Amino acid sequence: MRAISYRRYGGAEVLEYGELPEPKVGPDAVLVKVRAAAVNPVDWKCREGYLDGILEPVFPVVPGWDVSGVVVRPGPAVAEFSPGDEVLGYVREDFLSRGTFAEYVAAPLRTLARKPSGLSFEEAAGLPLVGLTAYQTLVKVLQVKPAETVLVHAAAGGVGSIAVQLARHLGARVIGTASEANHDFVRSLGGEPVTYGDGLAERVRALAPGGVDAVFDTVGGDALRASTNVLAPEGRMASIADGDVVDYGGRYYFVRPDAADLTHLAGLADRGVISVHVSRTFPLARAADAHRLSEEGRTRGKIVVTVEQ
Repeated sequence: MRAISYRRYGGAEVLEYGELPEPKVGPDAVLVKVRAAAVNPVDWKCREGYLDGILEPVFPVVPGWDVSGVVVRPGPAVAEFSPGDEVLGYVREDFLSRGTFAEYVAAPLRTLARKPSGLSFEEAAGLPLVGLTAYQTLVKVLQVKPAETVLVHAAAGGVGSIAVQLARHLGARVIGTASEANHDFVRSLGGEPVTYGDGLAERVRALAPGGVDAVFDTVGGDALRASTNVLAPEGRMASIADGDVVDYGGRYYFVRPDAADLTHLAGLADRGVISVHVSRTFPLARAADAHRLSEEGRTRGKIVVTVEQ
């Protein structure tokens, strides 16, 4: 099969486009013919070796955890899917090797859900990781309630844009940090935009004088430190980007595959509660360019790699 892979850690130049063996399908897995795979910052962080301390690489590594596609063959213990079913998945295993930037992926059953009929394959590929991250952080970690005020950092990005929509669906008021060029986009999602950078705390306090009930940090660093100055009494904070959040009494969270959560998100997408903005697509052979664009950190919504049929 055609695939993107890397045989050592490094920059985008280590990505190779070529032939690899089709993956074997275990009893609890499903062979999926890939139609699209989304790029996430964690993909190039893995490629650079930043996650080497927690994820063992088995080279050559096929990058990518997000996928949408069509079931080719379910494993012998799988009764939930049949050939021809359209699916999406957050296909993360506990090691780096069998990713989604390929013609086929063997996806564990726990990582998959049925594709929302209202989303294209490109949009569906952009939902799993960011959707699960936003949902699990807002609902299970921050436990956002109706009428609360939530601050979402990088509200125009992949995770942030879904978080704004989900928090609004939960009944919260949402303030979102973004560049001025993305303010209208944040408003279209239901958020109240504020420009990030120096003076952020003052700008947030101007909108929420009593502070915010919850902070969803997707950036870390200065944004995380500024967040400590805008929390209301008993306010909660969670970060997916900076482990130092625990020093401020918050929680660091790493998204986990969950078929039930993903099915719930797919249902919300089918009902029009959440949408996925795809800013750019690349063919599989140009996955390195997709990685480079993601590394710039200025993408609105999602970058997606497509696989020719």
